[in-house]
Amino acid sequence: MHRPDPNIRDTQPVIRQLDDSAINRIAAGEVVERPASVVKELVENALDAGATRIEVTIADGGKTLIRVRDDGCGITPDALPLALSRHATSKIDGSDLLNIHSFGFRGEALPSLGAVGRLTLTSRARGYEAAEIRVSGGRTDPVRPAALNSGTVAELRDLFYATPARLKFLRTDRAETQAVTDIIKRLAMAEPFTGFTLRDASGGGEGRVLFRADPETGDMFDALHGRLATVLGREFAENALAIDAEREGLHMTGYAALPTYSRGAAVAQFLFVNGRPVRDKLLMGALRAAYFDFLSRDRHPAAALFIDCDPVLVDVNVHPAKSEVRFRDPAVARGLIVSGLRHALANAGHRASTTVAGATLGAFRPERPSQAALGAAQQALAPEDHDAPRVYQYDPRHRSDTAQIPSGYRRSNPGFSDTYADMLPSLTPTPSARAELPVENDTQTPLEAYPLGAARAQVHENYIIAQTTRGMVVVDQHAAHERLVYEKLKAQMAASGVPSQALLIPEIVELSQSDAARLLDAADDLARFGLHIEAFGGGAIAVRETPAILGEINAEALIRDVLDELTDQDDSMALQARVEAILSRVACHGSIRSGRRMQVAEMNELLRQMEATPHSGQCNHGRPTYVELQLSDIERLFGRT
Repeated sequence: MHRPDPNIRDTQPVIRQLDDSAINRIAAGEVVERPASVVKELVENALDAGATRIEVTIADGGKTLIRVRDDGCGITPDALPLALSRHATSKIDGSDLLNIHSFGFRGEALPSLGAVGRLTLTSRARGYEAAEIRVSGGRTDPVRPAALNSGTVAELRDLFYATPARLKFLRTDRAETQAVTDIIKRLAMAEPFTGFTLRDASGGGEGRVLFRADPETGDMFDALHGRLATVLGREFAENALAIDAEREGLHMTGYAALPTYSRGAAVAQFLFVNGRPVRDKLLMGALRAAYFDFLSRDRHPAAALFIDCDPVLVDVNVHPAKSEVRFRDPAVARGLIVSGLRHALANAGHRASTTVAGATLGAFRPERPSQAALGAAQQALAPEDHDAPRVYQYDPRHRSDTAQIPSGYRRSNPGFSDTYADMLPSLTPTPSARAELPVENDTQTPLEAYPLGAARAQVHENYIIAQTTRGMVVVDQHAAHERLVYEKLKAQMAASGVPSQALLIPEIVELSQSDAARLLDAADDLARFGLHIEAFGGGAIAVRETPAILGEINAEALIRDVLDELTDQDDSMALQARVEAILSRVACHGSIRSGRRMQVAEMNELLRQMEATPHSGQCNHGRPTYVELQLSDIERLFGRT
């Protein structure tokens, strides 16, 4: 079917100036995406005003009501109309768009909200009377007196009433409420010294509290730790490592969880640049790279990281939502995250998350014997004469010489048949466990005082039971030794480099000139892992040497994998991942196998090596290598508390 080209017209198009109402509605499409966007803009304004307490109230997921109340500096009555004008702001003077120290600076939020909803702004600055101004669908009413003690109250009703088509793209009330909650939690993490309250007033009244975080006290790290415990939970706070690193003008602080405290999705990753919550692809990739050697592909790290720097080193004026940033030197930011996190994880040593012990205790459930087992036992022990039941009674003074009867027991009924006694050992299988006498310790420190304690037994030829002063430790000997061997191999590789093997005939890979240039820029980094490349004219790349540990490989496929990651992340972890995967496989085959019986001295030596080796709390696949149970928890299992 023939359709006329809409770009071909019979008449000359007329260039016209849009009115302010249309301009504001267009701008609102960039700034106001959903109720959560409104909450973000209004709460950031409150933070810029120096608020110490912020209360947010929503109704119907924010579709019918969004109210943000703060105790900030307020707005004077004569400045209220100007605050609703486009590109009017108190944050910058326009002379330097890079030196930005505030959340907001565009001056678009309030006029955009007034263009798509019914906005009421009530404020009282110190030394002035309170005043109020209203704007509905872009039409502004005069300023009038109001009643307010201090601060500002911004109330938006009937979001998108002036643009009803936008309402169809909103999700359910529950989904929008969750999005608002997520925004509040992110801003609460960025400002631990400010109190936040979120209420849901759907149906009228004051509503119910969805989230509350009181202002924290103490130094920055203590305040942040307390706030993260409120927002992300106590488990994260207990299993997080404090981060404090600096590189070339960038300073990173925050908390990152141990590898054994990982998540099934990237839902617990929070990144901030100069206090601003961001979702930056570069930073997320760096966080993934820092943990890639400790987690399997289906697990994700948990972290809350804050990067602070001179505003001139980062451009926040990339997107109207200000959720993306651009660093002047992206490699420095990425290197800071990777090196800072890896240093903190190395300092954690053998430590594993407390959630491992919690999951272990949760697995201990008292199981009632099955009816079949009870029936078999009753049948085996059933006496011939039902009127004269025969049972065992314990008598510590009596020792039976009969092998089938447990030592220290005697027959209370002499008519018990030896046939039934012969069946007793078959009722309970012989456990695969060995208990050993303690070995002598060359040091004055008792072995129980070490973090992983003293080996006491080996169960099923794979699990070491160790006793500590506070409880007990169960160690997976194969997984633990696998990590020890792996770390040793990595240290050797770092010291001497990755050996490479020269190809008899260099392999030529045809690429575009831009792709070839990107690879050649990373040639020095690739050479550290045994991959040597050079230009071969045009867009061709000559592969002359490959990592020897990889054996015979498809060089072209490897080059293209490395190129894809360079394009996506501006850095290649693919080659390093392949090399370290081989090292992990070698470590697996070279470690203590399951089923091998170990002497007490060997078990204790393994425990001491774990204590001295970084990352030994998890195996090469991210699973824990040991479980520590506190004595109080063990006693609770048996009802002794």
